[in-house]
Amino acid sequence: MNGGLLVAGTTSDAGKSVVTAGICRWLVRQGVKVAPFKAQNMSLNSFVTREGAEIGRAQAMQAQACRVEPTALMNPVLLKPGGERSSQVVLLGKPVGEMTARGYHGGRQERLLGTVLDSLAELRGAYDAVICEGAGSPAEINLRRTDIVNMGIARGAGLPVLIVGDIDRGGVFASFFGTVALLAPEDQALVAGFLVNKFRGDVSLLEPGLDMLHGLTGRRTYGVLPFRHGLGIDEEDGLRVSLRGTVRESVVAPPVGEDVLRVAVCAVPLMSNFTDVDALAAEPGVVVRFVDRPEELADADLVIVPGTRGTVRALEWLRERGLADGIARRVAEGRPVLGVCGGFQLLGEHIEDDVESRAGHVEGLGLLPVRVRFAREKTLTRPVGEALGERVEGYEIHHGVAEVLDGAPFLDGCRVGQTWGTHWHGSLESDGFRRAFLREVAAAAGRRFVPAPDTSFAALREEQLDRLGDLIEQHADTDALWRLIESGAPSGLPFVPPGAPA
Repeated sequence: MNGGLLVAGTTSDAGKSVVTAGICRWLVRQGVKVAPFKAQNMSLNSFVTREGAEIGRAQAMQAQACRVEPTALMNPVLLKPGGERSSQVVLLGKPVGEMTARGYHGGRQERLLGTVLDSLAELRGAYDAVICEGAGSPAEINLRRTDIVNMGIARGAGLPVLIVGDIDRGGVFASFFGTVALLAPEDQALVAGFLVNKFRGDVSLLEPGLDMLHGLTGRRTYGVLPFRHGLGIDEEDGLRVSLRGTVRESVVAPPVGEDVLRVAVCAVPLMSNFTDVDALAAEPGVVVRFVDRPEELADADLVIVPGTRGTVRALEWLRERGLADGIARRVAEGRPVLGVCGGFQLLGEHIEDDVESRAGHVEGLGLLPVRVRFAREKTLTRPVGEALGERVEGYEIHHGVAEVLDGAPFLDGCRVGQTWGTHWHGSLESDGFRRAFLREVAAAAGRRFVPAPDTSFAALREEQLDRLGDLIEQHADTDALWRLIESGAPSGLPFVPPGAPA
């Protein structure tokens, strides 16, 4: 078998990532050797593979759904926004420069199609099936000429296309029809049909509409997935604390101790890897919220300054909002503060940045004895170490190089009193360390909080991926889906006018 499928969507956030992960988990449970693929991802949530390549976290999550190690081939092009108009381009896991949207779509993107198709071909040679995820909508007619992630990759690799629509937003029939009707005949020939996502209610009430859609387009619907709270894990962008919204949503586990622990995460601009706090949110009795006002820090037992693609910009934002003064007061009072990656950098004494912001010398908050210099080469590693007597694994993605001048060592960063700083993302996913850290925070905050002794973040993530697989297995026509993956789009699919503009 050398099967493949492109999961496209009528819009961004239609559910492409979770549907792709669900199909991957369903297939691997059938004994199929399967891999995920997304030609081009735009996200500040990224991950480092074992070979030191940076890819989107959504593809790393999908690789876990496939029970395989993620590689750079699974996301050959990653765009990391640095503002409204420019992004860092990461090619096969390594940064190759900054580019404006106009410059990228003006020619660079089209030239990457060969690299993308080669990556997909290599994956297809190593796996029984590759489930690809599109981006945005395939009917973005202004971008079709240079497209390498939707119909460009589908046509280049001969992939059948399944279009996902979010019915919870309304207008799903018009979105399905319009998406097909705005594609060129050659692209339409690859669109096999539709998958309805996030449906609430009695499916029988929807069926007449699905029949009419089939009559209008000649294409069938491969399934109607019911609405399930919090199925989006490792999202590309957004501020949903995913595991709190999924695993704990139906039956919230009570705190083990007498108190809860309140965590405030500063919602800095260009926030990266906000998924770092998912492991905290999965703990019974831990309440995580994102904040942007100083008064919201007052009742927090722990304040986290997260990673960011714009350290200097985030520093300015904290000062403008009054959050910098609030954090400084906490440090003076000995109340817990954790800085991660960019958040760690801005807690230091000063920053020399001629790379990211090109702001030169910038004074930091001066809360940790650290000086940061931005290097042109990006650090991409998967470190393993020990802290608080526990083994810790993490990953690093940063240009800033920290010179630690004093303080106690902490995950290649430092700790002074109850102020902690590290470049390591993902450290809180290490269960023993997370519990030890929360015990320290609770003691410093005077809270009678006790971490649950048996919370396994890895197990919770596996449960989530199995829920996605169950959703596909129980609510999609898996026999028809299998034929589509194995044999491609049905022949003789009708053209739906008017088609793409000339």
